[in-house]
Amino acid sequence: MTVTWEELGWERLAAGVGRCRLPGWDCTVGLVVGAGTALMVDAGSSLAEGARLRSAAQELSGGRVTHLALTHPHFDHVFGAAVFAGARIHAAVGADAVFTSGRAGLRADAIGNGLPAADADEAVDTLVVPRHPVSGESTLDLGGGRRVLLANVGPGHTAHDLAVLVPGAASGGPEVVFCGDLVEESGAPQAGPDAVPSRWPDALDRLLALGGEDALYVPGHGAVVDAGFVRRQRDELAARFGKG
Repeated sequence: MTVTWEELGWERLAAGVGRCRLPGWDCTVGLVVGAGTALMVDAGSSLAEGARLRSAAQELSGGRVTHLALTHPHFDHVFGAAVFAGARIHAAVGADAVFTSGRAGLRADAIGNGLPAADADEAVDTLVVPRHPVSGESTLDLGGGRRVLLANVGPGHTAHDLAVLVPGAASGGPEVVFCGDLVEESGAPQAGPDAVPSRWPDALDRLLALGGEDALYVPGHGAVVDAGFVRRQRDELAARFGKG
């Protein structure tokens, strides 16, 4: 019997495209199913969470995860990456430096936000460096007529923000844009020490240009939103950080 997205606690956005809101930090992960392929967008906050995501992805896709796109190098989005053995890991160019020289900072941030130290240590010890950097835009062919665009739209929330655009043509539905934490619905966007606030509005302009008016925009935290919400958040950030 075929399992449905909803039975596994996922929200189906289009044919072969869905997302899951994770407990704890309300972080969103995405899944795009191709022909004998599957792309996971972000990996969860721990190895145990990543393992649960991998299991769900295998049930929904009927095979293993072949690609993993990391929207930005924060612990709640990347600490589960090591469980996706053999997957091609994509991230914005320059993010690899955070995975090598910035591990202590990732660990401290995770523990400071409530992740048990043992889970943080395990994730840091096994953290996989992304070997497929995206500079500008890169297209993934997932087979079956499904092509996905990876776009380095940052800096903004971090210095290394990656968006994932799933065109609607292959699914017969709307465009779906996985935004990472460039967009947040369940709270105000968080500008930590690695944010580039003056460039954030420009990153949201690029997101809107990618998806257009009718796309579904999937934030890093919170409910799916429309272009109007992204545009309002863009204007709020511009006012907050002094850029029109």
